Amino acid sequence: MKSKIVFLSALLFSTIAFGQTKLGTIDNDYIINLMPETKIVVKMAQEYGQKLDSSFTIKMKEYQTKVDYYNKNEKEYGELMKKTLISEIKVMEQDIQKYQENGSKLMQLKQNELMRPLYKKLNDVIDLVAKENKYTQILTIQGNQFAYIDEKFDITKLVMDKLGLKEPEVKE
Repeated sequence: MKSKIVFLSALLFSTIAFGQTKLGTIDNDYIINLMPETKIVVKMAQEYGQKLDSSFTIKMKEYQTKVDYYNKNEKEYGELMKKTLISEIKVMEQDIQKYQENGSKLMQLKQNELMRPLYKKLNDVIDLVAKENKYTQILTIQGNQFAYIDEKFDITKLVMDKLGLKEPEVKE
């Protein structure tokens, strides 16, 4: 008898708990792409990328100059000099390869650094909208797979309104 009462009590409390849950969704990327600050971040990232590219171009010119010099004068060098120059060229090749790998990592880090304030601003507004509308959970649409989403629980437009963003007009 006690176990039935405990089971029924647990069932009642879990039903009440589920009844108080309000779930919403949001399209973060859509909002981020509409934010005017995003254009500034993209421009800054492109400028940073151009700086990295110019440094890479300098390294490539130095490498090409070294290879051309070696190829032009190869017949005049002794075996020791050839080995030394080939070794230097290989070191330069490895340096260029590392620079390429590090360059893509540096670009990603810079982009993350520049986007961080935008995501913070967005998350602050999501928190505000969620609390105002008594949502208990907000899921992002990207990366999640939904079989069905009731649009009345999507807070994307509410967050856009708080941020002062307008939906772009669809051109037909």
